Amino acid sequence: MTHSPAQPLPLEGITVVAVEQAVAAPFATRQLADLGARVIKVERPDGGDFARGYDTAARGLASHFVWCNHGKESIAVDLKDPRGLRIVRRLIEDADVFVQNLAQGAAARMGLDAAALCAAHPRLVAVDISGYGSGGPYAHKRAYDMLVQCEAGLVSVTGSPEQPAKAGIPAADIAAAMYAFSGVLAALLRRGTTGLGGPVEISMLESLGEWMGHPLHHGMHGGTAPARTGVAHAVIVPYDAYPTADGGQVLLSVQNDREWRRLAEQVLRRPELADDPAFATNRARTEHRERTDQVVAAALATLSTEEAVVGLEAAGIACARLNSVSDLAAHPQLAARDRWRDVGSAVGPLRALLPPITLPGGEGPRMGRVPELGEHTDALLEALGMTEGPRAALRRDGVIA
Repeated sequence: MTHSPAQPLPLEGITVVAVEQAVAAPFATRQLADLGARVIKVERPDGGDFARGYDTAARGLASHFVWCNHGKESIAVDLKDPRGLRIVRRLIEDADVFVQNLAQGAAARMGLDAAALCAAHPRLVAVDISGYGSGGPYAHKRAYDMLVQCEAGLVSVTGSPEQPAKAGIPAADIAAAMYAFSGVLAALLRRGTTGLGGPVEISMLESLGEWMGHPLHHGMHGGTAPARTGVAHAVIVPYDAYPTADGGQVLLSVQNDREWRRLAEQVLRRPELADDPAFATNRARTEHRERTDQVVAAALATLSTEEAVVGLEAAGIACARLNSVSDLAAHPQLAARDRWRDVGSAVGPLRALLPPITLPGGEGPRMGRVPELGEHTDALLEALGMTEGPRAALRRDGVIA
């Protein structure tokens, strides 16, 4: 395999200023940092981004913060003090992108909303991320990930028939982050031809609503939303996880009736089921879901996890182990593809997964250090021309940390 010569990262030379907290904005700007942008993270002097305090799982640091913030510079500034706000405005003057996800209305009160900033800086791409958008009856409603999962209907279609469940990851935050990321890239691309940046608005509800496309359209056009079926698929049978003899579970998916025939003959060892009217078509298998699952479960219960996977793959049936988080951390495919890196931090190197973008030349994204709170404050202020005397006064007054 030949590789193209290594090239600069796509966003080298782009400067991002972010007044951000939690996950949605930090995860978006981390994607920009991974692709070479310089990201200046503005934090409160009294504790910084509150995600720093979510847990201490990463050797004393918060796992959320480590995940969403490596590769950034941290400046600790009190935006409620006019002197602190002037510092951030000065940083924005030299920036290409500004991102914020403060509580609804907070950025506008400080003149840091996208519309105001883009009017003052026509080349700036300014992103407002909120729970429900800038207008409408929910505009000022407080929005956290699980709340938005509920409002968007995700919880209603996730879980078992008896009990709805939230997603095990912050799906609303991640959805908003990735649309903010792609929105920034699109706006920068347009700026390259027009010379103009502009505002980008992202709503967590609308982002997750887009991800709800299948159940939404099923419900709107079919009359009912797909039923909650746990790990099983709502309309394809068999498509579920089944226990194996060694205590594992294997999920398999039969996508068409030809595959069902191969499953019956080669794995279940019940060739008569291939043409049985109760099983021969997906519609029949769906109508007889319980019987179908019993037949499949009985066969896989006699096999180890490895035997089940090998047999299913030999029969051309899509399958997967039902892995734990620790299984993912030790996944052989990730190891074989060299997808792990160490990122620097105040507590030493921390293992992190390489972002899933492989660039020309086989180069991966940049994975920088996890910043300490205010680690870059002095250097950034010095670069703005502020000498030690004024900086000391700001430190004394608690405006910077």
